[in-house]
Amino acid sequence: MARSGRVFPGNKSGTAKLIFKAPSLGPNGHETELFSFPWPSPKTEQEKENGTMMHADKYKPGYFPAPRCEMRWAKKDHIEKPPIWCSVDLRDGNQALIVPMSLDEKLEFFQMLVDIGFKEIEVGFPAASETEYIFMRTLIERDMIPDDVTVQVLTQAREHIIRKTFEAVKGAPHAVIHLYNSTSVAQREQVFRKDKEQIKKLAIDGAKLLKKLADETEGNFSFEYSPESFHGTEVDYAVDVCNAVLDVWKPETGNKAIINIPATVETAMSHVFATQIEYVSKHLKYRDNVILSLHPHNDRGCAVSDAELGLLAGADRIEGTLFGNGERTGNVDIISVAMNMYSHGIDPVLDFSDMSTIREKYERLTRMRVYERQPYAGDLVFSAFSGSHQDAIAKGMAWRKEKNCDKWTVPYLPIDPVDVGRTYDSDVIRINSQSGKGGISYILKQNFSISLPEQMREEVGYAVKQVSDEEHKELSPQWVYEIFEGKYIDYSPNFQIVESHFKQNDGIMAEVTIQCGDKRTIVDANGNGRLDAVSNTIKQFFGISYELTVYEEHALSNGSSSKAMAYVGITCNGKMYWGAGMDEDIIKASIHALVVAVNKLPEIQGNENSGDDRLLTMLNFIQANYQNVTLEEMAVKFHLSEPYISKYIKDKSGKTFGEPFAEVGFVLRKMLAGRDSAEVEACILGKFFDVLTRDHGDNSAQK
Repeated sequence: MARSGRVFPGNKSGTAKLIFKAPSLGPNGHETELFSFPWPSPKTEQEKENGTMMHADKYKPGYFPAPRCEMRWAKKDHIEKPPIWCSVDLRDGNQALIVPMSLDEKLEFFQMLVDIGFKEIEVGFPAASETEYIFMRTLIERDMIPDDVTVQVLTQAREHIIRKTFEAVKGAPHAVIHLYNSTSVAQREQVFRKDKEQIKKLAIDGAKLLKKLADETEGNFSFEYSPESFHGTEVDYAVDVCNAVLDVWKPETGNKAIINIPATVETAMSHVFATQIEYVSKHLKYRDNVILSLHPHNDRGCAVSDAELGLLAGADRIEGTLFGNGERTGNVDIISVAMNMYSHGIDPVLDFSDMSTIREKYERLTRMRVYERQPYAGDLVFSAFSGSHQDAIAKGMAWRKEKNCDKWTVPYLPIDPVDVGRTYDSDVIRINSQSGKGGISYILKQNFSISLPEQMREEVGYAVKQVSDEEHKELSPQWVYEIFEGKYIDYSPNFQIVESHFKQNDGIMAEVTIQCGDKRTIVDANGNGRLDAVSNTIKQFFGISYELTVYEEHALSNGSSSKAMAYVGITCNGKMYWGAGMDEDIIKASIHALVVAVNKLPEIQGNENSGDDRLLTMLNFIQANYQNVTLEEMAVKFHLSEPYISKYIKDKSGKTFGEPFAEVGFVLRKMLAGRDSAEVEACILGKFFDVLTRDHGDNSAQK
């Protein structure tokens, strides 16, 4: 008969009724009250005002402290050697999956665990289902269990289940038969309704049957016992039950037994669990021939610390899963425990050097997702978006290279990401609107060999962050490069230098072809070097003034065909402008960088004088004859009157014809006394054109 059920809150005293209704019995059906049970009362107004939780007073600590507590383990500061690892992914982890793994998936997962280095693997509960049984038989019959690997199977302390288990493991090269029964007060009273002696007898009877069937079954077998729900069990009683089981098995040096202490439901703080383990370790019989194992769950989020403190307190073995998969909140994450040891310089004897592949297989086979912040394995665990973090990491990496460090001390990175198969460029320094100049510079250096000048990094950083902010996206290394390329390499909207030639002539004479739109103009100028000479042609062409403030260069790669990278920073009206150039010829790269920087000057935006051919011709003539040029010579050369030429130069430059010569000659000759004459002349020439064009832009604007 079909039935429906409803729960009706009772009165304000906190009771509710479970009502079942048979709809076939008349229009109103037939309702039957099955039972009443406590029902949380609504919060009072006072409780709401005070912000109190609903009913915290109905809870109390659900564990039993150790009868005696020495806490010698608390004096240890790290784990000194790896434990015996046992993966329970294929049993505890698998049973917690929404869709348990198929046979083929379990076989692939098993092989992955073997490849990682697990020597003990709990493969299932063979008596629980046919799939589990077939999996165990497949491993044996296909000879898939390596000689140095032990498989483990779980069984309750019930006769028919134990017998079915031995059928499954028949012929195993080496198998651990894991026997358990619950010993907690709650389970004794509520589930089994048995006293302590009756519960202990279940364990003893199960232990005896294991020993009997092991003698009768083909294969090589060891035994393990767990007092399930240990946290809810009196610690001395749990030890008593374990010792009773050990008395049956009588473990020896060549045939040790495993006593496994499970935090089936984690209820105690980690230090409490450690004191319990300390007590258990000290009071177990046959201790030298007993492997003390831990099986922490993560209900309080402390499974890793339970395992670590438990190892300090005397445990020898850890049962857990990859990434902490398991019932409810999961089992202890073996990867975290192992890698924590690794970060302290202890080899965990498990291979997680290709974490990405392990994670990919895990996610595919279990249909579970590894959280982005999962320790050591998540997408973001090595990532630094913060500018200060990025800067510290970049400097730490530089320090490591500079000092040739053999120990890992890089800020913000507990381990070297490379050790787990990650990369610095895509995993560590991640670029978004929160990033800093250090991180962005590191990305350009690491991925593209671009070493930005220190003074340039802040501006480039802001340029990149602005794009991320506007796009509301993380920027890939390639995207970062494209931003840099567009703003500092390929930027020349106003003019370009398409050709340049040099000769020695009282310094360096540059003949430069400047292209503005479709128009090309040849400009000559001297300088104290090739780049300075080119810079003077630009100043002369546009009638502007600026200072060459920063120049840096470096190779992008090794070999005869390597490209060079040049950076130029110029200062105009107190502001710095940057350009970069890339070419196999360092001179061409330098000129290109200068052109990009000058293209950014507001002074050349729509500059009217850049097309003044007469002015350029006059300046070129003065450039070539500056040591003895006169107004009279200029008048003859250009077929103009001396007053006209004087006024023309005054209007265009803001200086009389003689002012630049007087100012430059007096100042520079005094400053450069004693230097090489060619060097002096070149410096004078450069200063001359700075003076000649210093106020050019302002005067033109006024006109």
